[in-house]
Amino acid sequence: MNLLFTCAGRRNYLLKYFKTALKGQGKIVAVDSHLSAPALAEADTSIKVPNIFDPEYIEALISIIKEYNIAALISLNDLELPLLAQHKEVLEQAGARVLVSDGKFIDISFDKWKTYHFFKDAGILTPQTFLSIEDTLKAIQNHTLNYPLILKPRWGSASIGIEVVENEAELLLFHQVLKIKLTKSILKHKGLEDADNSIVIQEKIEADEYGMDILNDFDGNHYKSFVRKKLSLRSGETDRAISVINDDFLAIGERIGNATRHIGNMDCDFFVKGEEIYFLEMNPRFGGGYPFSHEAGIDTPSIYLSWLNGESDVSQFDNYKSDLAFSKFDNLISINVVEV
Repeated sequence: MNLLFTCAGRRNYLLKYFKTALKGQGKIVAVDSHLSAPALAEADTSIKVPNIFDPEYIEALISIIKEYNIAALISLNDLELPLLAQHKEVLEQAGARVLVSDGKFIDISFDKWKTYHFFKDAGILTPQTFLSIEDTLKAIQNHTLNYPLILKPRWGSASIGIEVVENEAELLLFHQVLKIKLTKSILKHKGLEDADNSIVIQEKIEADEYGMDILNDFDGNHYKSFVRKKLSLRSGETDRAISVINDDFLAIGERIGNATRHIGNMDCDFFVKGEEIYFLEMNPRFGGGYPFSHEAGIDTPSIYLSWLNGESDVSQFDNYKSDLAFSKFDNLISINVVEV
């Protein structure tokens, strides 16, 4: 069973986990637009492909699927998910199961304004969110919103362009600055057709932050959820965390999984303030917090392989335990940057 990982980037650990799960019964093929991407070093076969915004990108994936007899495709990048969902049928006709969620849900998860309304409609607490300066200032004047506030791209990824503002002057200034920055960032490919509504303004919740892996099967049925409390972050990604088992958290995870019908693993962020639980974001892919779940006892790569083989009983791979703390650290690897 050969697996294709697209936009491999820095997810070395994930390729290692899947390679262990394969037990020599398949190969890992990884692609990226840069041969210097660290995760490529972990693959059995590493291939440079065009940028995801290149018209030739999908054709490159189709060729790789056919040439390497790929059984399943797994994406590791938010920005790529809408593209893969759009071309899911043609990719699967080439022979691979594309483990990507429905395009409508990916649109909701990638758009922070739609995510806000998704949680509200589902009766799940979420930080107050606004699209306009006018509505934000009105809420502040009505004493239903207070500083500090967070400004972020409506269509964002990897904490790009996030600003915290403490007063009205900073709000007006950074809103304009962020609009300019977006035209120069990787996010320029998304949202410029609606530039005036490309930034969300959100209340800042001062509370303990958690991450959750919500795992659905490949038909969108919820399996289980796995929670970690974040002890520290670096560049927007979990750096240290401790595993948690809490029935209230898991009940909300199940509600979200049943409502989204997403495919496979989904990374979510939420805050706990007293008795209140605020959900913030949904990323329908493996996130930077997954290693903490894996090391605490849930072997999602082995579960993926079982489901791909048509097996429904995956209990042997589910040994999740609470109160296990882990920390990431930097490592240096040799890479091949020879152009082919």
